[in-house]
Amino acid sequence: MWFLMLLIAWPLIEIGLFVEIGGRLGLWPTLGLVLGTAALGIAVLRAQGDRAQAGLRQAMQGFGNPAVPLAQEALILVAGGLLILPGFCTDLLGLVLLLPPVRALLIARLSKRVVVQSFGTMSQTARSEPDGGQVIEGDFQEIDAKNPAIKGNSGWTRH
Repeated sequence: MWFLMLLIAWPLIEIGLFVEIGGRLGLWPTLGLVLGTAALGIAVLRAQGDRAQAGLRQAMQGFGNPAVPLAQEALILVAGGLLILPGFCTDLLGLVLLLPPVRALLIARLSKRVVVQSFGTMSQTARSEPDGGQVIEGDFQEIDAKNPAIKGNSGWTRH
């Protein structure tokens, strides 16, 4: 029930803030502020995309627990999305989520309710070759390129 009340109250609060801040600053500064925070949100999302890929790559290579870095990155992505949305409450919430101590506090509080379970490591699914390469086991079927005898029903070919 509280979520429904928040869903109804949020736009009303945003409209009230637009009217109040627009009345104090004027139209163009208010629009500039909204567009500036949207540009900041886009910049955060762009920068975080590259950082998220690097963090995920490190976590998958076994250099640490991926839960906390992924939660940090997810909260930064949420912050960027909130900054893109027009509104002063969403902007304030997005800016607060960009602060590392706030993210750490949220992750600590949420980690008590969330259980992260690991399903295996890379060493169980792949093995290293003496020359430094990696072998991933799997099944395959060789098809002669000049005479393909096997025709599948993929929807892309005609029979």
